[in-house]
Amino acid sequence: MRDLASDLRHCAINTATLGFREPIEVVIDAVARAGFGAIAPWRREIEGHDVKTIARRIREAGLAVTGYCRSTYIPATDRAGFAANIESNRRAIDDAAVLGARSFVLVVGGLPTGSKDISAARAQVVEGTALLLEYGQSRGIRIALEPLHPVYTADRSCVSLLSEALDICDRIEGCTEVPWLGICLDAYHVWWDPNLKHDIARASKRIFGFHVCDWLVPTQDVLNDRGMMGDGIIDLREIRSLVEEAGYDGFVEAEIFSTLDWWKRPMGETLAVCRERFANAT
Repeated sequence: MRDLASDLRHCAINTATLGFREPIEVVIDAVARAGFGAIAPWRREIEGHDVKTIARRIREAGLAVTGYCRSTYIPATDRAGFAANIESNRRAIDDAAVLGARSFVLVVGGLPTGSKDISAARAQVVEGTALLLEYGQSRGIRIALEPLHPVYTADRSCVSLLSEALDICDRIEGCTEVPWLGICLDAYHVWWDPNLKHDIARASKRIFGFHVCDWLVPTQDVLNDRGMMGDGIIDLREIRSLVEEAGYDGFVEAEIFSTLDWWKRPMGETLAVCRERFANAT
């Protein structure tokens, strides 16, 4: 395993970790000063602003951009809604290209309003992913499917297993030495999977991103009560060892949704604790 304690340039901060309280320019500068190697901005911080200027600010700060977060949900109640969702994602891919992102992260969505047809939702995800892969290739942006914990199946992602995401990749892109379609592996969402070791090895070159935080016991909110690395029950070192054994040499990225704790703390404190936990608990 890589030694994160001696080189935090291998580590990244997803801006969600800082609670979206400061303008993106302030966040960029703070992440760079703290010594991290990369940043992962969210669309809510980018859209409606001068993307080229933000991209230049990131480059001048010496930061890479990991994944651009995140997609508009794909499934819709009708074809017009589906087409609109795809177009929204194409615009985001355009921004990802300007930012120089290493991938565009797909959180695919769950059941459309009023629907109980999970199979139809999954079929739309496959169709939409294929369309976005084609567009991403034209813009030089890889597409990263992020499977979410099954608790989010109805509303956030009908792709819950790493194996499901990899099946979609194989179905759409087939076997390839240089994949454009892959996965973003978030320890928070997959730590519990009994097939995780096998599926991480299977993922190999398709691992485009690796997110870390921790699962608190008890947890008060499965979306917004995520723990700082080392504060919960996920064996993050074991998962990172599996990811790196599979060939991943990209950034280890902290993504912590925490309205009850970390989003209330000063940004500098959160970044300082992330530094320490990357070194000692990840």
